[in-house]
Amino acid sequence: MTIQLIDNFLWGAATAPHQIEGNNLNSDWWARETMMPGMEPSGDACDSYHRYREDMQLLADAGCNAYRFGIEWARIEPRPGQFSNAELAHYRRMIETALELGLTPVVTLQHFTVPAWFAQQGGWMAEGAIDAWCRFVTRACDILDGVEWVVTINEPNMLAMMTMMADAMRSGAVTEWASPTVDGEAQRERIAANLPTPKPEYGHRFAEFHHAARDIVRARTLAKVGWSIANPALEAAPEHEAKLREVRYDQEDLYLEASAGDDFVGVQSYSAQRVDAGGIVPHPDHPDNTQTGAAYRPDSLGIALRHVWEVTGLPCLVTENGIPTLDDDRRIAYTTEALRGLKAAAAEGVDVRGYLHWSLLDNFEWGHWEPKFGLIAVDRETFARTPKPSLAWLGTVAKTNGATI
Repeated sequence: MTIQLIDNFLWGAATAPHQIEGNNLNSDWWARETMMPGMEPSGDACDSYHRYREDMQLLADAGCNAYRFGIEWARIEPRPGQFSNAELAHYRRMIETALELGLTPVVTLQHFTVPAWFAQQGGWMAEGAIDAWCRFVTRACDILDGVEWVVTINEPNMLAMMTMMADAMRSGAVTEWASPTVDGEAQRERIAANLPTPKPEYGHRFAEFHHAARDIVRARTLAKVGWSIANPALEAAPEHEAKLREVRYDQEDLYLEASAGDDFVGVQSYSAQRVDAGGIVPHPDHPDNTQTGAAYRPDSLGIALRHVWEVTGLPCLVTENGIPTLDDDRRIAYTTEALRGLKAAAAEGVDVRGYLHWSLLDNFEWGHWEPKFGLIAVDRETFARTPKPSLAWLGTVAKTNGATI
């Protein structure tokens, strides 16, 4: 049976500002990279702050029709209440460039980073934090004319975990930062199962931020608005179903339920894990594991889409999916299977609106540079872009609206 995706299906790739722009001097992550031992700096990153047109042109020339990128709060509001008109104009130029090149912009308002001053005042859990967030979102809406898709917060469940760790470091309870994409053999055992489970009070707090931003975006723009969730594609044997429900609520479902009333949900899945009586089972060592130590599970995307649809009933936009690997043939194989899972879910009735690969570029991965997720390689000395075969492959898939899968 031929599975037909909707005619205006979005095909493209995603990035995050701190990971590709470079020299995000006023952000909390820039400060963290300076202070934390063993953490590599982002530095110039991919210099996409200056080279965004080249990046978008490569994506459009390949045959894709969408690009997800973020606007950086720390650049736009470097001091409390002090907004940079130049930075707002910069991100407006990015939006206009995407539209000019035939790329539907999917704009993320917050992708893990915040201004250093916001973090120093206590961050997301501090008194007055929502007022500061709403002030930024209101100003950001001034540049969103023509944008059809807005993601308020990227992976609030991961952000909740990272906020818990930052709070613990401030109190002295934790002395070493754990990257969400761990680096090096000694660190791989910490992947996923051993990162802290976000406490519900953090999740409910982020839901407040999301709902506040959603109201502002709806009042000031014509964009569809939602947030993107990290979907762990958890599974369990029948005897562990109760534990699965418990763990999945804290990890994912709290955030999916908070999507009620949104226009869409951003689905972000990379691998899958099992749950037993003790909770999430760490990824077992295996030759097929990815650069971050995660299991090779391209079927996770189909699992995630079905679960998101079951919980929310909302249109699903795949805002991230990919594999960290040095082998581009493996990237194509992984993405082929992931897209087969997407099409199968769509055939079962899941309302899927698009697929945005993570990532467009090999970029800074939150404390280190080893994992290679990109469709395009970047020379970190010269910033020369070298498209990988996977970019042309994805463009062919896009031009046929998935018929080649």
